[in-house]
Amino acid sequence: MSQTQTKKEYYQGVGQIKFEGTSSTNPFAFKHYNPEEQIGGKSMEELLRFAVSYWHTFTADGSDPFGKATMIRPYDRLSGMDLAKARVEAAFEFFDKLNVPYFCFHDFDIAPEGSTLAETNRNIDVIVSMMKEYMKTSKTKLLWNTANMFSHPRWIHGAATAPNADVYAYAAAKVKKGLEVGKELGAENYVFWGGREGYETLLNTDMGLELDNLARFFHMADSYAKEIGFDAQFLIEPKPKEPTKHQYDFDVATGLAFLQKYDLADRFKFNIEANHATLAGHTFEHELRVARVNGMLGSVDANQGDPLLGWDTDEFPTDLYSTTLAMYEILLNGGLGSGGLNFDAKVRRGSFEPEDLFYAHIAGMDSFAVGAKVAQRLIDDRVFENVIQDRYASYNEGIGKDIVSGQTDFHKLEAHAFTLTDIQNKSGRQEQLRHILNQYLLDVQRP
Repeated sequence: MSQTQTKKEYYQGVGQIKFEGTSSTNPFAFKHYNPEEQIGGKSMEELLRFAVSYWHTFTADGSDPFGKATMIRPYDRLSGMDLAKARVEAAFEFFDKLNVPYFCFHDFDIAPEGSTLAETNRNIDVIVSMMKEYMKTSKTKLLWNTANMFSHPRWIHGAATAPNADVYAYAAAKVKKGLEVGKELGAENYVFWGGREGYETLLNTDMGLELDNLARFFHMADSYAKEIGFDAQFLIEPKPKEPTKHQYDFDVATGLAFLQKYDLADRFKFNIEANHATLAGHTFEHELRVARVNGMLGSVDANQGDPLLGWDTDEFPTDLYSTTLAMYEILLNGGLGSGGLNFDAKVRRGSFEPEDLFYAHIAGMDSFAVGAKVAQRLIDDRVFENVIQDRYASYNEGIGKDIVSGQTDFHKLEAHAFTLTDIQNKSGRQEQLRHILNQYLLDVQRP
């Protein structure tokens, strides 16, 4: 449908979501996210670069292993390509009303798979053409796209790590198409999430071959992107488990070791998901810190998990401690470059009405806005930096300075140790620092 034609309104009763401040009682308004407000020399919109996930927002139906679909959506009665087209119409209405700058998708989200790869690609082409038309008049751009290589039964043993070469070739064809789509729609990144790139048991797994093949796959993807002039940032999204028992991109540290071994570190960065960090036994800020200090922080899937549940619950982020400490890392990183904060999050099964999608995104965007404001004040006041500087002050002089500058060895260190009679340590003062963080969070309304 051309945008010159009359468009159907899918989300009736919901107007443009605007910033109204904390005194507002309008549930369809931002209380903290003001796109124009400056933080560290950037507007909130430039800094946070929010993105809507196509899969959870427009294709999720609320079904789970214990129950059928619950979501009420204005395009429920449709199917096939008619459904895919209606979702595009609804999506861009949603983007425009939320005033969000970016969106993300898997190929399988936007168009149904056909009986053949050729038919699937034709379906994708129809929807991409439609999206391209909508993007001419919408501010919303494509943050990243990716290929779904985990849902169909063909991926039962993996994709680029599959023991079946035919499956490997099919995966390559899917990613080839994905790179072409990314270029056509102007994607700023391309994500590789290896949902089934791992193993269930080592008893039948040639781990060495699978990792070598995965690296070959990434190198071929890089070569093809250069061939077609697609210069988007490549991103790997770590996850330790689920759906496989052990995935090869377990966490940032594991992924970084892989990239360094196979000479891929210059081409890739990481798309870090909060809930995946939880599954790996890490905090969200830990994964961000590991990526940041290694120059590999590329983009973020903004969500949170439930600590009482042992799986990927993909909840909308509302934990202000988490968003503040995440934004602390992002601000110290100088922002996210071509990346952004993608809400890889789904409304709860009981939040089934269409307007719940707006409530959820407003909550997530406000939560990260609070986090950004508090984190910038912490940085401006050097709250943690001063503590850290003092804690490691012994490395600025004497034997500590020799250690850092590489001007010592075990002989000199042993000689120094023999002179020591009483080593004095300092308190880490964790409780005091958490109390200070509380004060900054409670003082978020300070002008």
